Amino acid sequence: MVFKFLRENVYASYFLALVRVYLGWSWITAGWGKITGGFDATGFLVGAVKKSVGDHPAVQGWWASFLEGFAMPNAGIFNFMIPAGEFLVGLGLIVGGLTTLAVFFGMMMNFAFLFSGSTSTNVQMILLSIFVIVAGANAGRLGIDYYILPYLRKHLPFLNAYSSSKLA
Repeated sequence: MVFKFLRENVYASYFLALVRVYLGWSWITAGWGKITGGFDATGFLVGAVKKSVGDHPAVQGWWASFLEGFAMPNAGIFNFMIPAGEFLVGLGLIVGGLTTLAVFFGMMMNFAFLFSGSTSTNVQMILLSIFVIVAGANAGRLGIDYYILPYLRKHLPFLNAYSSSKLA
């Protein structure tokens, strides 16, 4: 019942648009701040690895191993991907373009930040993102998804298998 409401109801799309814009603004400002402020992920990564030791570690050992073995040696890639990803997720959510994809990648980044021992607003953003991802295409009904999704479904027929929305 709640899923059907979120996925198909036009009034739900108004609520979802507010949630979407709030999340988008949070992402785009975080990304823009990193883009213009000379972001370097190295300090964050080192701090996350340090949180993996002690009696009550905030970071799991498997995640610390990933950070040490992959993320830290490739910090330059993350220095680009994190700000660009945050900015693009925010842009997608604000304009309602490829909304489900944008919120999915936003959730992935939030989970990575949580795995690294940072809480901040990440938990709140994940909770709000769940509404958007469950709603699917209805979350972008009041955005450019209204125009993009029918076009994509027409030219990429495999997308129809993943759609239960009445938008197309």
